[in-house]
Amino acid sequence: MDRFHYQTKGVCSRSIDVEIEDGVIQSVQFHGGCAGNTQGVAALIRGMRVEEAIERLSGIRCGLKSTSCPDQLSAALREYLAKN
Repeated sequence: MDRFHYQTKGVCSRSIDVEIEDGVIQSVQFHGGCAGNTQGVAALIRGMRVEEAIERLSGIRCGLKSTSCPDQLSAALREYLAKN
């Protein structure tokens, strides 16, 4: 199982911890941010393939911000794919 930590940029959450096994997301934990929303996102993508999660989450914005916690998770997953 691969575990990695991602420092977010431009959102309320400070960082994200992700566990991936065989290309499938096993768990996601946001540190900071809107607890209900980040827990919901984490629960919804558990069991999803990394590529599908990137496709679904990429580009989501939070209010007037150019990014969001889900978008930052897609950035984390893209970084993971680039390194593996």
